[in-house]
Amino acid sequence: MTQALKEVTQRIRERSASTRAAYLKRVDAAIDRPRGFDRLGCANVAHAFAAMPANDKLRIVAERAPHIGVVTAYNDMLSAHQPYESYPALIRDAARALGATVQVAGGVPAMCDGVTQGLPGMELSLFSRDTIAMATAIALTHDVFDAALLLGVCDKIVPGLLIGALHFGHLPCVFVPAGPMGTGLSNHEKSKVREMAAQPRLVLLCGRYEGVDERLLQAEVDAEKTVREKVRHIERYTQGKFQATELSSPTRPPGATRRSRRASPRSAPRPRTRCAPAPRSSSFPTAR
Repeated sequence: MTQALKEVTQRIRERSASTRAAYLKRVDAAIDRPRGFDRLGCANVAHAFAAMPANDKLRIVAERAPHIGVVTAYNDMLSAHQPYESYPALIRDAARALGATVQVAGGVPAMCDGVTQGLPGMELSLFSRDTIAMATAIALTHDVFDAALLLGVCDKIVPGLLIGALHFGHLPCVFVPAGPMGTGLSNHEKSKVREMAAQPRLVLLCGRYEGVDERLLQAEVDAEKTVREKVRHIERYTQGKFQATELSSPTRPPGATRRSRRASPRSAPRPRTRCAPAPRSSSFPTAR
């Protein structure tokens, strides 16, 4: 550790000494309390476990089984969070096999920057961390748990979960990732997408109309790429400037076009909206 880091660390220790002492005192007091269902009134306990299966209720109250709370950031907007949909059921089954019980204590929001990038919603990105922290604390405020599992990944969700969980520092907490996630493209393919996105002009042809695309392919196309799997990557690497909606137009290329070196301005007819649609062909570049 460099001298500068040592000095900064020491200043933080000195400045936070009183607040850390107060926090640790609260944690020690919480550790010494009876378990949740032992100190709560009958009505509180009845509400807390009303939705649980009868066998689990018996385990908690009569058998004093360990009770675990789950705070989840599951939604379908983040591909990294979608796997969490099935986690509560899996965790319950695993806990029952070990004699414990599980409840989902609450959910927290998790926004996808890839969706909101370049849009007004992006302004809420950093603010969402505080909301996540508050939602985590609200979930654990039910105060009937012996431990907690925190389901979340990504750069704002994990800090928010941690901040909220620290208000319950007496509880053992474990972060549960959703597992490794592939990039979808190799590094080589990513570099090619970046090169394509950096071109001042680029035309993407949609294989929708019988005959028209084939004539364009023969007359103008220098290189052929399937963009079906790459649309979202092009949009990501151009920060939303090259929108996927532009790629889906069947009647015109995107705003800026690039003609082949061997092409002439009138070498091929333009697609018309009244043409009869033909079956999609994997040999043509397509965009959805």
